[in-house]
Amino acid sequence: MSESQLWHAVDEYVADRLLTDAPDEALAAALRDSDAAGLPPIAVSAPAGKLLQILAQVQGARNILEIGTLGGYSTIWLGRALPAGGRLISLEYEPRHAEVAVRNIARAGLDKQVEVRVGAALDSLPRLADENPPPFDLVFIDADKVNNAHYMEWALRLTSAGSLIVLDNVVRGGRVADQDNTDPDVVGTRAALDMIGSHPRLTGTAIQTVGVKGYDGFALARVLA
Repeated sequence: MSESQLWHAVDEYVADRLLTDAPDEALAAALRDSDAAGLPPIAVSAPAGKLLQILAQVQGARNILEIGTLGGYSTIWLGRALPAGGRLISLEYEPRHAEVAVRNIARAGLDKQVEVRVGAALDSLPRLADENPPPFDLVFIDADKVNNAHYMEWALRLTSAGSLIVLDNVVRGGRVADQDNTDPDVVGTRAALDMIGSHPRLTGTAIQTVGVKGYDGFALARVLA
């Protein structure tokens, strides 16, 4: 068995033992419809989706911001953590992706609590800030990596003390540690990690992961003030 096959097998084992309620039909259909619509197969894994849901529940999150909707798979996981009256706003650049996501979210019964906004996130975020929303308890960033530091800056503006920011895909197959690698996605990710490590309002860490999505990882940052 290859290393990659082993990672897949362990993810399947974890899902079989611990995710006994998933993938349910709404989650499975979200992946099916995303694939049928030609969306890239880059949604979070089921174990990662469950982790996002648990983090939102631990946070007691009533207001969640997601940057990067894709087909709505991670959105459904996060939306299911919301209490009655809770709200999730998800930002998606591609109109075609947003159309698929809106259908998937509605089928999951979350359309009353979840709103998908279409357009470049760096255009949508200032408009969102102008609405003066309540601070977001959790922000999940999973969009174009070149702008990760900019997304972190906006997340910090839109949160308050105790909020949690989750930044996905920060290991990039180990390339993040290769200082000779100047790929824009890697450079953007390094800038975001540097911000987490140096900003006086943030404390955080990053975790390497392996699984059905290969070798990558995520960062967690807690807002201090």
